Amino acid sequence: MKKPSNKKPPKTPVHTFKPPLARQVRIIGGAWKRTPLAVLDSEGLRPTPDRVRETLFNWLTHLLDGNWSTVRCLDLFAGTGALGFEAASRGALEVTMIEHNTPAARQLETTKTKLDASQVRILRGDAVTWLSKARIEAGADTGRFDLIFLDPPYQQGWLEKVLPQCEGLLAEHGLLYLESEFALQEDALPSWLNGWQLLRADKAGSVFYHLLKKQGHSG
Repeated sequence: MKKPSNKKPPKTPVHTFKPPLARQVRIIGGAWKRTPLAVLDSEGLRPTPDRVRETLFNWLTHLLDGNWSTVRCLDLFAGTGALGFEAASRGALEVTMIEHNTPAARQLETTKTKLDASQVRILRGDAVTWLSKARIEAGADTGRFDLIFLDPPYQQGWLEKVLPQCEGLLAEHGLLYLESEFALQEDALPSWLNGWQLLRADKAGSVFYHLLKKQGHSG
């Protein structure tokens, strides 16, 4: 009969598990072309795909005649900052980013520091609350932004809440980018888009993206 062994089973190495590499997107053009932006694993965080941003910024560069140096941007629901940093990379005069998620806002600050992006301002807060306050503070200084990026989490009704408040902060000649889980049709826009005109629209996978301007103004 064998005596029971006093040997202890080997310990499982502590560092056998390697966390998955953080997802990344990259800035497509401008001074920071090919710079990676980290994508945190956070609910509702859905960076605009490279293909979509490439098409969008081709549209914008054409409509702006390539003149980014006077463009003031508002990036609501900034997330990774892919849209705002892309605009800054191309020479936008200033970019204001609004992000409610604390880890995402911290990551935006890290990216801003890395890029030395002095033209970028990052504010942590709820988009609706910030817009309401910004409209009151603006007073007669309406139309403070030339370009607004609006890419909220899907299925939460954000567009209906935010669009009416965006109108007063957008310059008369300004442009608004809207990303959604559904397509907008020029002849059947929902009521919350009263006063807007659809300039461009396209689709990539399940992403529908649109460029709008206020009705009655050249764009």
